[in-house]
Amino acid sequence: MSDATFARPDLTTFCRLDELGLEVIGQRLEPDRAVLACRVIEPDQWCRRCGCQGAPRDTVVRRLAHEPLVWRPTTLEVTVRRYRCTGCGHVWRQDTTKAADPRAKLSRRGLRWALEGIVCQHLTVARVAEGLAVLWNTANDAVLAEGRRVLIDDPGRFDDVTVIGVDEHVVRHEALLFRMEVKDLDRFAVAAAG
Repeated sequence: MSDATFARPDLTTFCRLDELGLEVIGQRLEPDRAVLACRVIEPDQWCRRCGCQGAPRDTVVRRLAHEPLVWRPTTLEVTVRRYRCTGCGHVWRQDTTKAADPRAKLSRRGLRWALEGIVCQHLTVARVAEGLAVLWNTANDAVLAEGRRVLIDDPGRFDDVTVIGVDEHVVRHEALLFRMEVKDLDRFAVAAAG
């Protein structure tokens, strides 16, 4: 195409970090993983207690497992500013809840990738943990909590469903595992799995 136009390469958009309120400021490719240095886009310099403006105090780095890029586990190293209130002295960090829940080890995109991998692609928790380069327990706990929030606790998950199919099959990996799925055959979506 002679009239095709290209934009400047943008790793932030390519890795979908703009959705998480992050911006890539550096990258490091290792033999077994990719590491992206990020910063939080939105400033957060106003005190939540008294409303005064805070002064930057220092920074901390928060590490989050992100969805694999090109089949390589990807880690986000997010630089988070800490502020001290000039009025009351309260200290706080920039808000990173758009990127991940407090104390979470997985970014929201990494969590979504893990949940889709297990529910839609029938990956094992071990494979998901390997893809994210986290421990099995970390991946399992995060996926169970997100699955409960998105699938099980959704009161409208059966709205507009007219036909339900039940499928029970054996998954052979390291051991024989039995899996049952309840599918919405109108949208071909898994409504429940166990």
